[in-house]
Amino acid sequence: MWPMTVNLFDDRTAITLRPLTFTRPIADLRVGIMTIAEKWERYCGNAPGFHTADYLTVKYPLHADADTYINGSVCPDPELYQTISGLTVGEVLVNNDTIIAFKPNPGEVLTTSEASALRHVVYQNDFAQIIYPEDIFKSNDAQLRADFKLITAGRVSATLSATNSIIGEDLFAEEGAVAECCTFNTLKGPIYLGKNSEVWEGSHIRGSFALCEHSQVKMGSKIYGQTTIGPFSRVGGEINNAVIWGYSSKGHEGYLGNAVMGQWCNIGADSNNSNLKNNYAEVKLWDYEQETFRKTGLQFCGLIMGDHAKCGINTMFNTGTVAGVSANVFGAGYPRNFIPDFSWGGPQGFEVYNLDKMFETTERVFQRRNIDFNQCEKDILATIFKLTSIYRRF
Repeated sequence: MWPMTVNLFDDRTAITLRPLTFTRPIADLRVGIMTIAEKWERYCGNAPGFHTADYLTVKYPLHADADTYINGSVCPDPELYQTISGLTVGEVLVNNDTIIAFKPNPGEVLTTSEASALRHVVYQNDFAQIIYPEDIFKSNDAQLRADFKLITAGRVSATLSATNSIIGEDLFAEEGAVAECCTFNTLKGPIYLGKNSEVWEGSHIRGSFALCEHSQVKMGSKIYGQTTIGPFSRVGGEINNAVIWGYSSKGHEGYLGNAVMGQWCNIGADSNNSNLKNNYAEVKLWDYEQETFRKTGLQFCGLIMGDHAKCGINTMFNTGTVAGVSANVFGAGYPRNFIPDFSWGGPQGFEVYNLDKMFETTERVFQRRNIDFNQCEKDILATIFKLTSIYRRF
């Protein structure tokens, strides 16, 4: 591997991955242990820039001196990285209709349609790409294993307390990670404990599993494989094949499975999501591009929750529910399968979650983490509020 300066560009999957990509470029999605951008940084040796929607560029800037552009929905692997590294100026790497990467003239910024006119190099090998929200939990096991190898290669794990029971040998603990009186079963996949993470007494965890830095698993939790808990998060209860991003909380009893939970989210006590229909039929998910429900081909599919979404205690999410950015859900019964962005309410009905009201709550949430809810964050959310108004037909 040798250094490259890259921009990770958004393509049409920035729409198919909504609501998760309303608040970030595609490459800022977390799948496995790291975000896609963090994976590419490991390979390229430099933090990447982003070629994304205009309203996101203040937070996610472009590298003006980038020599290579890579599709932000594509996860790296050694063979793909080597092929991209070998591109020359004026070439574009393609696989069927997907533009994987391209190398423009120095200082030139091209759209994907302009890039498609460059000299084609066809990539014929398999590669991992995140196209729909459910691809995140579907791909999480493979990406977690790949990230585990990348992060731990040539390193020695910190030592955990002898009060724990560790089955197998694929556990890696970063400096400051602590656990007491827990079981870790790595026979089905690796377990990664990030810097200053904590697993509280009586928890049972099966790999593949990642607990990122400064996150906590509360007492007596049951966590099954193919699960990632992002940084600065706290979880409890029962979790299976779920990806929870940073600064989010599912701190109490209740089930979360085959799910993706964005940043700054909170799930109330004893809340559950269904991940299997009573008739075992294929699950459909709301699709922002098609503006209707799309077949997923999956029998198991639970909850997709955008950033800043929250639910009150005892919330019951139906199989295949999409909760948009800043949706605030509460009340008895099952809410609808698509809860529009900036909705306030539940099964008894919804109203618009006023932006000023949402800002007041978010400022308090950020203050608890000693983070500034700045104008950049407010401007992004205000833009999303306008973009999503068409879905709030209450």
